[in-house]
Amino acid sequence: MNAPVPRTIAEYLKQLRAALRGADPAMIQDALYDAEEHLRAELAERGDGDEVAMLAEVVGSYGAPEEVAEIYRDQEVTVQRALRTPRTPPRRSLIGRFFGVAADPHTYGALFYMVLAMATGIFYFTWVMAGAGMSIGFSILIIGIPFLVLFIGTVRALSLVEGRIVETMLGVRMPRRPAYADRSLPWLKRIGAMFTDPRTWSALLYMLLMLPLGVAYFVIVVTGICLSVSLAVAPWIALFVPHAEIGSIYVDGHAWPPHAWHVWMVPVISVIGILLLFTVMHLARGIGHLHGHLAKHLLVRCRESDA
Repeated sequence: MNAPVPRTIAEYLKQLRAALRGADPAMIQDALYDAEEHLRAELAERGDGDEVAMLAEVVGSYGAPEEVAEIYRDQEVTVQRALRTPRTPPRRSLIGRFFGVAADPHTYGALFYMVLAMATGIFYFTWVMAGAGMSIGFSILIIGIPFLVLFIGTVRALSLVEGRIVETMLGVRMPRRPAYADRSLPWLKRIGAMFTDPRTWSALLYMLLMLPLGVAYFVIVVTGICLSVSLAVAPWIALFVPHAEIGSIYVDGHAWPPHAWHVWMVPVISVIGILLLFTVMHLARGIGHLHGHLAKHLLVRCRESDA
């Protein structure tokens, strides 16, 4: 059964959201933004403010909500194929699955993101704390409200940038468009909508969380890689480099083991280092997967209550 022809832009968007139910939340946000921007532009061009007549024309040109939803679903298949990493041959054995993590591009994207996260986390946290502090400080002055509005606007813009970083490195679909702001509304209503949007506050929470998360990610990656590479390489250096005492522990001024590295210890410790390196890769890929879902939950306007 076909839905009734929408008589207002709000009805059109509601029907479009219903037609997209179950789709990726980031794609829904993009579709709603594009549709509302197009409809508002069409209404502005008419000049008479007649939404009913405008929508009757748009349904024939731009498409009914069900038709637009189907187009976006088809396009999303292409987007997901672009985000999906090349398929690697299936590995049935436990050993194959363990070492196969090195062939997954998402592993390296997650590793790089975890290193970068400390820098972005420090920046986000500093930006939020400085902006919030200055907003409170300026609240007694005439510039207090404009400064607060500007600060919140930058947070929403940064959340969109962070979404693009997450999508590029972690392969999680994030919005390409912000939540639409109706420019025909009075500026006070637009400001009020920005402050009542739950995504504004969830984005602030995300940026505050990025500092401890970024530090933890950086420590995990750098410590894990340095330790594993050292264990894999250092024994061979100690074995073949004369007088090398790499890895020796000094007790009362004497190196232990007494003869640095015993021959039988070299391959054992080296294998431990290699296994630890692949374990760090698995950990990074898992953390990247979880962080992508956290970013989508806090940065994407996806719930009906947010609409």
